[in-house]
Amino acid sequence: MVLQRPVGHRRRRAPGAVLLASLLVATGATAAGAAEPPPPPPPQLTDKQVDDAVAKLDGIVRDGMKRTGVPGVAVAVVHKDRVVHIEGFGERETGKAGAVSPDTVFQLASLSKPLASTVVAGAVGDKAIAWDDPVAKHVPHFALKDPWVTEHVTVADLFSHRSGLPDHGGDLLEDLGYDRDYILSHLRHLPLAPFRASYAYTNFGLTAAGVAVAEASNTDWEKLAEDTLYSPAGMNSTSSRFDDYEKARNKAVTHVKEGDTWKARYVRDADAQSPAGGVSSTAEDMATWMRLQLANGKLGDDRIIPAGPLTRTHEPAAVAQPPAAPTDRTGFYGLGWNVGYDDQGRLRLSHSGAFGLGANTNVTLLPAEQLGIVVLTNGEPVGLADSVAFNFYDTAQYGKPTGDWLARIGQVYQQEEQEARSPTDYGRPPPDAADAQPDNTYTGTYRNDYYGTLRVTASNGELTMELGPKPLRFPLAHYDGNTFSFMTVGENAVGRSGVMFTVDSDAKASKVRVESLDKNGLGTFTRQ
Repeated sequence: MVLQRPVGHRRRRAPGAVLLASLLVATGATAAGAAEPPPPPPPQLTDKQVDDAVAKLDGIVRDGMKRTGVPGVAVAVVHKDRVVHIEGFGERETGKAGAVSPDTVFQLASLSKPLASTVVAGAVGDKAIAWDDPVAKHVPHFALKDPWVTEHVTVADLFSHRSGLPDHGGDLLEDLGYDRDYILSHLRHLPLAPFRASYAYTNFGLTAAGVAVAEASNTDWEKLAEDTLYSPAGMNSTSSRFDDYEKARNKAVTHVKEGDTWKARYVRDADAQSPAGGVSSTAEDMATWMRLQLANGKLGDDRIIPAGPLTRTHEPAAVAQPPAAPTDRTGFYGLGWNVGYDDQGRLRLSHSGAFGLGANTNVTLLPAEQLGIVVLTNGEPVGLADSVAFNFYDTAQYGKPTGDWLARIGQVYQQEEQEARSPTDYGRPPPDAADAQPDNTYTGTYRNDYYGTLRVTASNGELTMELGPKPLRFPLAHYDGNTFSFMTVGENAVGRSGVMFTVDSDAKASKVRVESLDKNGLGTFTRQ
């Protein structure tokens, strides 16, 4: 078994950013989109193997919680169309009464994506739209940087992250407080990689596709998800609206780790990217959804989602991770799913969700075995949710875990977080730092077509930078010469980052570059 580099919702440098979504590297291929799914291969696991793994699952969860300190976990296992195990562990919020139960509502983060593709499969079955419909056909104002790509990019392209949009494009706008309409209307400024020949994980690309499907269905995304999937499947505690999560009496709040202590510090409203990361649900409802997935869209005798459009979501659509060596496997992404093949050649579907502000989730399915597990946690990603799924499948197949998955996956998250930090230390100024110029050198209004307006003001000898529609206010600390720093905030925060002014001969700054906003070369603002 090979560990795939996580994708999903980044850590707090920029979660999504690391958003863990998948953990297996895939190999091989699957049948092209037939109207009905091909018959599955015969199962390789016996009922006893599954039962033995289930019997050990609570111990695996408790051991992981003890090692990490994650406050709360809910887990469910389905096998042969039955919920064979469901349990809650720990606290909904540290320091307050309230234990996690199977009906505790968790934020799913990027685990929202395979639910979203299930919704779209339903809309495709209703003939409201097709997977290969261009998004611009249904959203006339939709635009990317290249007009040809704008005209041809499809719902399937955006759900498989092969549009050419850059990694997590649009996420930083969300952190600044911009709403969905603003963000989607500004995707046209982002540089594009080769269309359908590259892969980059984009929450707002997938969201744009979800909006197109809702437009084609004459409704909004949140209502479409409810009417197409949640209500027909009886997933009554599942919602694509943040307000419903907030109102839930039995909900797990998000936690981050500060030193050795877990604290409920942040609130993550993901409505702007609802199709990609805004779903909240329970272990009970997710068990129902896993049964539906493993039964090709049916619950009992009721057909909820058509089999053909749903089957297509399970097929490789983009190469997410090319093999690093001739003996390595290729990692694929389907439509809202990580698509892999395990050591026994079985299709494995998975997705993880990670909010750096305090949530981590995982779902992993083995369709040939009619077996699935979902793990929901209310702590920032430290590898617990993903390792529980790995340990469970290892135990079913081999009788015990094949390695320390918690340590391995935790290291991947730590590496992602470290890579995201500023390459320059903007903490204490260097000993030979040059003085700053007078405040009025820097104060004024600057503009950028992508990020909008940036204002620098001075009060009591301190400079403040304002960004976003509210706006957000960031005190600037002097670093060296015309370089300052500020503390980033939000899901994609990277710690302290640089603010570099370009000062002209008239002793006035003409431009300012914000390092943390400059990943795609769009972080420079020009004085107005």
